[in-house]
Amino acid sequence: MSKAPRAPSLTWGALVLLAVSGFLNYFDRANLSVGAAQVQSELHLTSYQLGLLLSAFFWSYALMQLFLIAGWLADRFNVCWILAAGFFLWSGATAVTGATRTFAMMFALRLVLGVGESIAYPSYSRILANYFPEHHRGMANALIDAGTKLGPAGGTLLGGLLMAKYGWRAFFVGLGAGSLIWLVPWIWWMPRGEGAGTQEHPEAMPTAGQILRQRAAIFSALGLFCSNYYWYFLLTWLPYYLQSARHFSAGRMATTAASAYFLIAFSAVMAGYLSDRLIARGASANRVRKTFAGVGLTLSTIILPVAVVRDAGTATVFLMLACFCFGIYTANVFAITQTLAGPRAAGKWTSLQNGFANLAGVTAPWLTGFIVQRTGEYFWAFAVAAAVVLTGAAIFVFAIGRLEPVRWARGFTGRQHSKTPRVGSA
Repeated sequence: MSKAPRAPSLTWGALVLLAVSGFLNYFDRANLSVGAAQVQSELHLTSYQLGLLLSAFFWSYALMQLFLIAGWLADRFNVCWILAAGFFLWSGATAVTGATRTFAMMFALRLVLGVGESIAYPSYSRILANYFPEHHRGMANALIDAGTKLGPAGGTLLGGLLMAKYGWRAFFVGLGAGSLIWLVPWIWWMPRGEGAGTQEHPEAMPTAGQILRQRAAIFSALGLFCSNYYWYFLLTWLPYYLQSARHFSAGRMATTAASAYFLIAFSAVMAGYLSDRLIARGASANRVRKTFAGVGLTLSTIILPVAVVRDAGTATVFLMLACFCFGIYTANVFAITQTLAGPRAAGKWTSLQNGFANLAGVTAPWLTGFIVQRTGEYFWAFAVAAAVVLTGAAIFVFAIGRLEPVRWARGFTGRQHSKTPRVGSA
């Protein structure tokens, strides 16, 4: 059997920049949580106002994708410039946040942050669907996902230390302004050519109605919602749980939570590499992607004993195992989407899927707080997270159907062109 063709080297260079953008994306969206106490004290905010600030990002982020604005921009125009514009918007919003003096101004800037970051995943999907064949998409998606998991890890450790030393204002300004440097290498190395450019025949693009009529589109959104519930449960409540229920010191909490996020990133890269190797050797993409997704999500339920065992060390081991298993899934979820949607519909499909799924960013923190307040313990909150992630496993394995490109109407199939566009071509 001949070896599968390798992706162009410059494409991998651009991929590293996409992974860095994912890191900064999640670093920026999580920074307010790290500095919440300082922000609340300086701006004299009530707990209700602080809650509104923490949720504002998710409303604009999800709605921009649910209403297909982000997906339409990524599919209709040159996706690389659209991503650059979104990156500029969210980095600028972060920098200006450091100078705000009122609740209303900060709330507006958090909405702008959500608008800018809503461009990211639809753009990632269109780029990867066009420039990476099936046997490279697991690793490509894994690297981007690793960046999004390292963002909260770095934010928890580095952000906490820097804010403690320099204050939240200097941190926001430095992070936002410093992030803009990313645009320089991106503009130099970003993919060029047919795959990234403006669509010459926008009438051939699938409509939202056509996408929503696909069973796979509905269930991929539901499956991602389930896994996002688990992820946002970890992201928003894990640090507080470790301190309030396990009585960890601030330092031990930070290192434990950051280690959990790091493990997801490491596992995702490993799973992405292995899944691509299996497909390159002739294994069915349908079987490989579904197996990694189903096994990873099912084993993520190992998190339930964290709330049961009394010994903190044993609970930490279960937590790390659960996060490692979750990473096995994350490497393949958007590879599934890109295979189903194809290059022409990857932006819109991802936009709808990610927009709906990120409503879990509102649901998971709220429902967890409600459960803890009503029961006075964390067991049922962990049980709900485990049940939801197990439901996600069933959806990806049984409900989505066979993973193959959708044959769209209006004269195109959504299959890749026989030649992968090369980065740097005119």
